[in-house]
This record gives sequence, structure tokens and C-alpha cells, in this order.
Amino acid sequence: MHYLISIVGLFLVLLLGWAASNNKKKIKYRPIIVMVALQIVLGFLLLKTSIGEFLIKGFANSFSKLLGYAEEGTNFVFGGMANEGAHTFFLFVLMPIVFMSAIIGILQYYKILPFIIKYIGLVLSKINGMGKLESYNAVAAAIVGQNEVFISVKNQIGFLPKHRLYTLCASAMSTVSMSIVGSYMTMLEPRYVVAALVLNLFGGFIVASIINPYEVTPEEDIIHIQDGEKQTFFEMLGEYIMDGFKVAIVVGVMLVGFVGLIALINGIFSGIFGMSFQAILGYVFAPIAFLMGVPWHEAVKAGSIMATKLVANEFVAMLDFVKVKDHLSERTTAIVSVFLISFANFGSIGTIVGAVKGLNEKQGNVVARFGLKLLYGATLVSVLSAIIIGIVF
Repeated sequence: MHYLISIVGLFLVLLLGWAASNNKKKIKYRPIIVMVALQIVLGFLLLKTSIGEFLIKGFANSFSKLLGYAEEGTNFVFGGMANEGAHTFFLFVLMPIVFMSAIIGILQYYKILPFIIKYIGLVLSKINGMGKLESYNAVAAAIVGQNEVFISVKNQIGFLPKHRLYTLCASAMSTVSMSIVGSYMTMLEPRYVVAALVLNLFGGFIVASIINPYEVTPEEDIIHIQDGEKQTFFEMLGEYIMDGFKVAIVVGVMLVGFVGLIALINGIFSGIFGMSFQAILGYVFAPIAFLMGVPWHEAVKAGSIMATKLVANEFVAMLDFVKVKDHLSERTTAIVSVFLISFANFGSIGTIVGAVKGLNEKQGNVVARFGLKLLYGATLVSVLSAIIIGIVF
């Protein structure tokens, strides 16, 4: 029965994308069907086969070792601040972002990441029927982050038409940065994090192909990667370490504000209605969770976590999810975990607008005008990825 419900949910997501399409006549259905089938195959491969288990175990072990190295630096600076045996969120979840940012910087400096990103993007462009720039941008966003990715193509941003700019921004909001993946793995099962990374990549292409279909001519389909001013190794390393620290601080400050505000709103709603704000949102989002494949008796709890991610951010939602996931079925845990792995929330609209505006004022204003449509599309990507997990689980 749950397979049928998930398939109905899949068609509903595609229908919601079609309803918001800029040009329904230009939608290319064949690449969409191919990519949905590919999502199902990859989801099954990653979660239901020994090959997938081997790949995810290797990926998780690699990140576990990296987090262990990051902890060495954290303990050297902050050792003794936490109570013995305690797990301090800032120290053990956010601080590893600094170390991961340094690793990414080294891989960028030696041209390893640009090589990987470029050629994976070229292969994906053959599958998704979109431009090489769009494919490059999607892979780059999943590795270097939603802000940094625009810097790598800043020479082209000023010349991009509105429809191509939308696709670039949608990719950035639908994925997550590799520098933060390790932090997610401290709260969620690594196999779900890896599955979400892969599924969101294709999901972003699927939804963008429906909402924002267009043709790219060979003359337009040129990638100019911005290398930036040549730096020495240690200049680069210092810059990336500081960038990682800024991200960690920003995430931490956002959490302080959002968690406090949600607690305040929950208190007000509980006093007036006898029910918290998140509980009310849980009932609103319960039908969506059900169509994603969550059993109905768990749909309200799952819906509450989903709503928290949308109105706050994925870290706030994960903190709430960690408290209740032991009381949820493995199926619900898998579906909700995958849904949480993206930057699809209201705060990301401002982040992306700011990143683009910092490079090109005019194009930043263009992005601001379709900000809500960006969030709509990115949320559909998260729902689609979660539904795929519901189908294969």
C-alpha cells in the first residue's frame, strides 16, 4: 500500500511543478522520466544493495576520520570547556566545519575539485538535457556551497538571462555544502545523508526542467570558471579556514535566534490554544508527510519536523528530530532524514540574494523577485527525494 501512496505523491510533486511552469509547452518529458528512473535506481543501489552499503560505509568512515582530525583541533583550543562526556553542539557539530573548509580549500588550490566538478557536470548535461553551465553549477554547489559557487562563475552572472539565473540559484538552494555534510552525519545516519546528496542533485534538474524549461544554444553554453587572484598556499589556507569559521559562527548565531524564537512562539501558542506552534504545523504538513510515504500515525510528528526546517533551517529541524527519531519507525526516519538534507528554507532566499547581489547588483534584484518561487522549487526537490526513499525503502 505504501508503494501506491508514494507513487501518488511522486505524480503530485510533478503536477505541482507543472502547475508553476513558466512555459509548459517547452517541458522535455523524456529527460525527466529518465532522471526519475535514475533516482529510483540510485536510491535502491545506495540503500538496498551490498555495493551501496560498501560505498556508503567507505564514505562515512572517511568523514568519521576527518571529524576525528577536526576534533583534535577543537580539543586543543576548547578542551575542558565542555563537561566530561557531554556533547556540545558548537564544539562537536559546528567547529568541524572549519576543518572541512580547509580541506576543500586545499582540493581547490591543487585544481582537484574543479577537475571533478567540470567533468561530472559535462556527463550530467548529457543526461538532464540542460546546459553545461547549469550542470557544472549544480555539482559545484553541492561541493563548495551555495554562496561560493556564484564566485566561480561571477564573470557570467551579469550576462545570464532570468531563466538561466533561476536554475543556477535553484541548484544552490536544493543542495548542501560538503563542508557541512560531516556536521549532518553527527545527527543523522550517514547512509541517508549520502542518499540525499545524490537524489537532490537529480531532483534539482527534474524540478527546474519542469518549472523553468528552456533551450540553450551552443554559443550560450560556455563555462568560464573564475579562478580569482593567484594566492600562495598559506594565504589560501588562511582564507578558507576563516571562511569555515564564519559559516560555523553564522549557523550558531542563527540557531540561537531561531531556537529561542520558536520556543517563544510555542509558549504563546500553548498558552492560547493549548498546543505548540510546531504541533499545529505538524497537522498542516501531515498530509504531505503521508504522501511521502510516512505512516499516518507518525505523519503529524514528521510534518512538524518538516515545517520547522522550512520556517527555520535544517539544523533547527535536525535538533528536534534527534529528540524524537528513536520513537519513529525506520521508514519514517529515512524519509524525514532525506527531506532535511537541503538549504530549502526561507532564510536561504536572503542568503542567495545577498550572494548574487554582492557580485552583481542588478542580477541580485532579479533573484529577489523570484525568491519565493526558488523556495517552492527547492521544497519540491526535498519532497521528491523523500518520496523516492519511500518507494525504494
